Amino acid sequence: MTTAPQTNLRQAAERVLLGNWIGHSTVPSRSLYPHQWSWDSAFIAVGLRHLSPRRAQVELESLLGSQWADGRIPHISFSPAVARDAYFPGPDFWQASTTGGVETSGIIQPPVHALAAWLTHQADEAESVRRGFLPRIYPKLVAWHTYLRARRDLGGRGLVAIVHPWESGMDNSPAWDEALARVTPAPLDSFTRRDTDHASTTDRPTDLDYGRYVQLAATYRDHGYDDSRTPFEFALEDPAFNALLITSEHALADIAEALGLDPAHHLKAAEELTGALGALFRGGLFHARDLRGEGLVDAGTISGLIPLIVPELPQATELLATARGERFGLGRVHLVPSYDLTGPEFERKRYWRGPSWFNTAWLIHRGLVCRGEQEQADKLRADLLELAGSTDFAEYVDPYDGSPRGAQTFSWTAALALDLLSSN
Repeated sequence: MTTAPQTNLRQAAERVLLGNWIGHSTVPSRSLYPHQWSWDSAFIAVGLRHLSPRRAQVELESLLGSQWADGRIPHISFSPAVARDAYFPGPDFWQASTTGGVETSGIIQPPVHALAAWLTHQADEAESVRRGFLPRIYPKLVAWHTYLRARRDLGGRGLVAIVHPWESGMDNSPAWDEALARVTPAPLDSFTRRDTDHASTTDRPTDLDYGRYVQLAATYRDHGYDDSRTPFEFALEDPAFNALLITSEHALADIAEALGLDPAHHLKAAEELTGALGALFRGGLFHARDLRGEGLVDAGTISGLIPLIVPELPQATELLATARGERFGLGRVHLVPSYDLTGPEFERKRYWRGPSWFNTAWLIHRGLVCRGEQEQADKLRADLLELAGSTDFAEYVDPYDGSPRGAQTFSWTAALALDLLSSN
């Protein structure tokens, strides 16, 4: 039975998604993020499928229209309707575009796309079949996964590596601190930040770290975004990135079956990745592995809990215990903190260094349901929905008091709230 508060929340979430729609895609935030972001669009499509399955399909098709010839899906697709200097780094910095002339960034973000595509198809199978949605996007998603496994196994152990903190989607995580410390930052007078025009400097990455982000991106750009010849100073195997790739390989298997194709190679890829992922597990949590440093990083972050979404995960019981323990306080703090509550770098308000995010909470919720932990999942769902409504769909929240941080009317917050409302 739908209650009046649920109806009101649903309508509010729909208003956010409609308000951030720009005709072919949805911006994360009109102010802070005025273009199309890769993993944002995947999460947005998950919610849009309940509002308009066709619009969810268009969201993903639009993003895949920015795919490069090598298969990568860039993390930003720039809108020509937005001033070129409205966001930094913008198109003039990246100097990258598709053969069709779409200007993009040159780095990537976590591969949630096949999962989003499969859920979108399931929302209205008749409409999906009528539009030929799966036959058109399946080859593109296969090319995306092929790029990751063929070009980004930089450690030679079967796991995908990220080459920039932004590729993790968890930009300012303490997991990247040691690796970033090796990077000489770009001079502060060589660029102008735009993020602090719209958000508090106390919430955002420091100028020093931002200079390092810029330098890493510039080095990749200056080597033609060539993974084989770029001298990556930053290269890490991130557990969340690889867990999402595993989940999306399972989704590709489902898509292949729906198309009458053999899913075996997707299931084999998922199995191989799951086995390789185990090497990142230590002390009840998955940790990133620094390929230019000394193995597993010490920092315990939300990335290490995301593998809960992986089917048949051997480490699931220990991982659940860690989630519920003092380090992450699942069920005792709001959502799931982005960093170990007991860790030395914990900051309850600074971007990815402690605050709780709605997209990672949605993933943990999905993992709990997958593990049969329905009571815990229901509690997390209720917390997410309450906070989404009370914070006007904030980008993220303080894990202790639930106060809003970052942007508001944030698209993936609205989309994932709408998804959880619709799953009741």
